[in-house]
Amino acid sequence: MVIACWSGPRNISTAMLRSWGSRDDTYVTDEPLYAHYLLEHGLDHPGRDEIFSHHESDAEKVIAWLTGPVPDGKPLWYQKHMAHHLLPDVPRGWLDEVRHAFLIREPREMLASLARVLPNPQIEDTGLPQQLEILEREKDRSGRTPPIVDARDVLEDPRRILGALCDALGVPFQERMLSWPAGRRETDGVWAKHWYDSVERSTGFSPYRQKAVEVPEALHPVLDDATRCYHELHAQRLRP
Repeated sequence: MVIACWSGPRNISTAMLRSWGSRDDTYVTDEPLYAHYLLEHGLDHPGRDEIFSHHESDAEKVIAWLTGPVPDGKPLWYQKHMAHHLLPDVPRGWLDEVRHAFLIREPREMLASLARVLPNPQIEDTGLPQQLEILEREKDRSGRTPPIVDARDVLEDPRRILGALCDALGVPFQERMLSWPAGRRETDGVWAKHWYDSVERSTGFSPYRQKAVEVPEALHPVLDDATRCYHELHAQRLRP
């Protein structure tokens, strides 16, 4: 089974990657469409040249790999995707061949954090419109709502929410998903040294702590759009 988990930026997506990577039956992949995203946008992200040296930037080749045999002969393949990496030029047909899950985060906290690393973010940079696109496509195709989990719910009760996610995906929950050794992984993207410092020090999910955040006034229209998208997703999430 291939599980494509779609997250927005500034979320707990890498901690979730660690969680699934701790299972004994799961191969994990870290942001496989990132190199294509960088190439198409011409963005000068940290480690750009190294990313192109180590990761495939041709979206069709990436998709062929993502829908091929599961590496290492594992029965499960957990793919950590950033929803904003699903650019308009990326083919969509492959989405019908995998199972989907969604990781969301309250947009005020997310956008305040995103604005510190990305000047003038737009609604597409939040990944929320893309999450809704994938969600509606899958609901139309299958007649079912794929599982949606909120980061706050995960941090407040990891065992219950991860258990519910596993149930929704039809896989057994493993207790080892709740903890992991500190350090980097071979399955991390080469960008890990630029972005994953806190995750590399972690050994499990950190307790949720509400933050006092302020979104710049110039981003209030983006926040309004993001909030509408978030509420639509949040209303369909797996409940604690």
